[in-house]
Amino acid sequence: MTGGYYKGARQIPGTTQRNIFIMNKLTICIDRGGTFTDCIGFLSVPPSSEHPDGRKEFVVKLLSVDPNSYPDAPREGIRRILELATGEKHPRDKPLPTEKLGRLMNCAPDLGNRHNFVYPDGNNGRNQRVAGTQRRTQCIANYERLQGNQSRPKIFDLAIRKPDVLYQRVVEVDERYDPAIPFRLRILWTNHFGNLRSVTLIGYTSSPEGIVTEISEEEEGTVTRGISGELVRIMKKPDIEQIKRDLILLHDEGYRSISICLMHSYTYPEHEQQLGALAASVGFTHVSLSSNITPMIKIVPRGTSATADAYLTPAIQEYIRGFVSGFDQHLERNTKLQFMQSDGGLVPVKNFSGFRAILSGPAAGVVGEWMTRYGLVLSLGCYALTSFSPKENTPVIGFDMGGTNVSRFDGHYEHVFETTTAGVTIQAPQLDINTVAAGGGSRLFYRNGLFVVGPESASAHPGPACYRKGGPLTVSDANLILGRLIPAYFPKIFGPNEDQPLDVEASRTLFLELQSKINAFVGAGKEMSVDEIAYGFLKVANETMCRPIRTLTEAKGHDTGNHILACFGGAGGQHACAIARSLGIRKILIHRHSSILSAYGLSLADVVHESQEPSSDIWSDAAVPHLQIRVDAQRKACAEELRRQGFADTHIKTEAYLNLRYNGTDSALMTLMPEDGSWDFGKAFVEMYQHEFGFTLPDRDIIVDDIRIRGIGKAINHEYQSVYDETNAIKQHGSLRFVDATAADTNTSIYFESVGRNDATPVYILQNLRVGDQVRGPAMIIDATATLLIEPACTALITSHHVTIVIGEDEKPRVTTELDAIQLSIFSHRFMSIAEQMGRTLQKTSISTNIKERLDFSCALFGPDGGLVANAPHIPIHLGSLSHAVKYQMAHYGDNLHEGDVILSNHPLAGGSHLPDISVITPVFNEGKIVFFVASRGHHADIGGISPGSMPPNSKEVASLVISCRVYLGNRLYQEGAAIKSFKLVLNGHFDLKGITEHLLENPAKYPGCSGTRCLRDNISDLKAQVAANHKGITLIKALIKEYGLEVVQAYMMYIRNNAEIAVRQLLKDVNQRVGGRRLKAVDYMDDGTPISLEVTINPKEGTAVFDFEGTGPEVYGNCNAPQSVTHSAIIYCLRSLIANDIPLNAGCLTPVTINIPANSILSPSESSAVVGGNVLTSQRLVDVVLKAFGACAASQGCTNNLTFGMGGKTEETGVVKEGWGYYETIAGGEC
Repeated sequence: MTGGYYKGARQIPGTTQRNIFIMNKLTICIDRGGTFTDCIGFLSVPPSSEHPDGRKEFVVKLLSVDPNSYPDAPREGIRRILELATGEKHPRDKPLPTEKLGRLMNCAPDLGNRHNFVYPDGNNGRNQRVAGTQRRTQCIANYERLQGNQSRPKIFDLAIRKPDVLYQRVVEVDERYDPAIPFRLRILWTNHFGNLRSVTLIGYTSSPEGIVTEISEEEEGTVTRGISGELVRIMKKPDIEQIKRDLILLHDEGYRSISICLMHSYTYPEHEQQLGALAASVGFTHVSLSSNITPMIKIVPRGTSATADAYLTPAIQEYIRGFVSGFDQHLERNTKLQFMQSDGGLVPVKNFSGFRAILSGPAAGVVGEWMTRYGLVLSLGCYALTSFSPKENTPVIGFDMGGTNVSRFDGHYEHVFETTTAGVTIQAPQLDINTVAAGGGSRLFYRNGLFVVGPESASAHPGPACYRKGGPLTVSDANLILGRLIPAYFPKIFGPNEDQPLDVEASRTLFLELQSKINAFVGAGKEMSVDEIAYGFLKVANETMCRPIRTLTEAKGHDTGNHILACFGGAGGQHACAIARSLGIRKILIHRHSSILSAYGLSLADVVHESQEPSSDIWSDAAVPHLQIRVDAQRKACAEELRRQGFADTHIKTEAYLNLRYNGTDSALMTLMPEDGSWDFGKAFVEMYQHEFGFTLPDRDIIVDDIRIRGIGKAINHEYQSVYDETNAIKQHGSLRFVDATAADTNTSIYFESVGRNDATPVYILQNLRVGDQVRGPAMIIDATATLLIEPACTALITSHHVTIVIGEDEKPRVTTELDAIQLSIFSHRFMSIAEQMGRTLQKTSISTNIKERLDFSCALFGPDGGLVANAPHIPIHLGSLSHAVKYQMAHYGDNLHEGDVILSNHPLAGGSHLPDISVITPVFNEGKIVFFVASRGHHADIGGISPGSMPPNSKEVASLVISCRVYLGNRLYQEGAAIKSFKLVLNGHFDLKGITEHLLENPAKYPGCSGTRCLRDNISDLKAQVAANHKGITLIKALIKEYGLEVVQAYMMYIRNNAEIAVRQLLKDVNQRVGGRRLKAVDYMDDGTPISLEVTINPKEGTAVFDFEGTGPEVYGNCNAPQSVTHSAIIYCLRSLIANDIPLNAGCLTPVTINIPANSILSPSESSAVVGGNVLTSQRLVDVVLKAFGACAASQGCTNNLTFGMGGKTEETGVVKEGWGYYETIAGGEC
């Protein structure tokens, strides 16, 4: 927090918001964050000349944790507001009176720091134990421990610490029911897979006969119909007596909270309901049923959602009981107590559940910014949100520098329905808010020649160095040193007596120490001043915050520059101009309540009640009547609940959604009923899909997965103009006027990049400025809770409720090809951002589970020499091998590559890892020359071969088999599917559908016992997604070249490689010193006894090393052979993992390394050798050997544990290829 925190409160000007508050009673809104708690109180009074708006407002901001002063920050904030509003003293040790309290609206308590879960500053509370004696368990049918997905947030951490599970005990329930299928189909599946009971989703959309709606006579009486319409067969009912004994045992052990999740309970909840009632009868005080919490398909997120609710809700209830105990006994009678959910809606305290509270603070901020920007208008007897101005038609990026969070609004709230927070996946509607690991408390480091900001935070304690608690250097300290924080206007709340100002000297002392370190590294002639260093860190911090904003916009096909930047949070106003200028944004909007906007947003939020049911209908005109009946029933239920909460029918609105997806895909979109009230959900879905993913699938059915109703109780009415209308009115009436510098409260010294120190920067007090006043930059506008920096060439306009800043064309310091440490850090972010956005595009536009959900893909950027520039941290096995693939194609095509060409390859000798990993490579041209390459590699679920999934456990060396064929087809890895060394997938801009069909479908089927791909449609869709990802990378690279020039971009490409090289050289020198100069040796074995032997010889003077694998066993007659590119990937992964600090991942990591691999060994097999296991088994053992040689850590289990199954393909009898599907999964257990 670097804004104007202050102790106490003040009355501030109101708005024309009416009909919201209870006369003579306070409405108080509270947002408790990780560091600060913001409170705003409203007291309705008769309109007068002093209070024309008919209300008073009071603001209090205080530390969230200050045990020496008060036990609970929200209650302390209420106490202070009560004293200010009534003029009466209320001792802290006495219950607060409630006769003056009309409404209390809260964000969730700080669950991260209180209860070992989550909140903005990350892990700060993770070491704390759950308070009290309540313990929780989880009851899951046939599911002993929930699996996570394959996201890899810290892939280079050799001691990965997964978040603790939220439950303490698991009890299995021996029951089972399956979606019913016809008897004849049941036999087919039993013969194909063996045990029918192991199959969970048979008879669903992926089955050969699709969704089953009718059954044979043999099945009558044994099935029932679920809520979704699917037929459900009860295979085994739960043993109630045994479960009761288990529950009694758990209750006797002290457990009181339980979550219950059974297979398919989303459509058949009866068994969960039975167990829930049983648990309550035993004495469990809280029971979370997954079918109630989130009645959606997918047991894993449904189970984790129920577990999170069982974990969090009792904790929240415990907090609420403590909170309520601080008031008199009439709180419930006198006061409405409500809480904000993560979806931006308020609920009464009795309906507040933990799993919907994760992002309630940021959600309130989003509501506050969007709703205060344009307001709400009364229309046709009910309130309707008009957050987006059709006149201006400019979307908004919300930037909250406190959390720090970013979001986007274009007239509609953007919701997501499955999120992962602190390792816990939750299915619940939440506003689409992206958290940034940068803020005022982010720590500053100088590492290996790079300026680094965060992600480590100084948090609330000890806080920044200037807080007088011995804290480290942070962004706040940099702002203070540069004059962007003025101690005289900052409250004196520091020191042991809480009466000292910010400590400038403490910040300066640490910056001087850092200056010595930096100048010693950069050398003579390149020394930097303290101002330059502090500003350098701010530039890196700004770029860190720009990176997710670019992802939020550019990755979704939006032009970042065509937005308004809406800043809030205490420090947002200090960084707003720089961030907007970096993003190409020309207008900034800062609300007068920006530093407390999450609290203010609570006063504007609607009360919501939601209802959701599963469905399995195929969208069609015939399905509409049935769906209408279900929607109407849910609408009535939501409206009735809101009536019970006191809302009149005129203040109740309901929104109908259908959760739709294309058959065979997993990308469901929650589709709102069209505004005209028509039931053309199908058209609306197709339009959404086209906008979101850039393509549609017209040949596929649309499946209705869920029916959702959002009931909204409108509690407020706004009557003020939008900023757009007010600004136009000011201009039309000629009310614009520039403020003279003599009106400044004082002048101060601030450092700016373009002009250096400006010792006469005027400082204005916001309350002294009038509507229509304009302030030229450079200047500073200060409010009691925020500081706004108006940079040179920028102009601020004061309106009734906002400060609008227009970004002018400032003379930007020219970036040259000469190395600059600050620009090096910025380019590192920019290059990595390109790779990340490519990955986002690929994940979004693909349709296969492998890429979209398992995240088995990588995207990277390469120089004109084929060397790696930036590889987003996706799949370790791809890290080094992708560069081999690019270099192979460069040598293969020479000068025969042209703009519009896209190359496809997957062959091991062409830099491939294993055949399902298909690489798509695109050259980037500038003025007719190749200046970069971009590449994406994705694991395709099936590319043919002898078994579905193209991961056969029994593939062998095939040369002799091929020669014995009657038709000689060359040495191919045919048992493992299509093997392609090089193919122009796109030639001169034309996608070669015929050619890729021949490669994937026809050629593999020519071999005995083999089929072509079993899911060509999915292959084609995913390949087009890879092409789209590459195109995104090309667009961003060309934008970077346009911004800086080709020479500068390529110069920093080499500097970043050199930076990584320096880090690896230093690592090797340190290792050599640690081991006393001896050679590093290690050997380990495959299951068949094949050795993998390594000797590492380090040159301590040069910081180089030779990795010699002499002594490694020969290639095997099996599929555990690993291509050479896999060895390079393993080494670059291990070297990067051995470096503790974050460094750029690129070709520089391998520059100091020479790798010797004996020919025809298991690590360098011949062309015809099978390799599918080498990628997932041998690679693991290879990593074990490298880490063993360095003495870094113990070995893994040496396998990624692969599961593959599927159906379809070529039938031996007819030779006809029948479309089917293949599924492949790695169940983890290693580094890959």
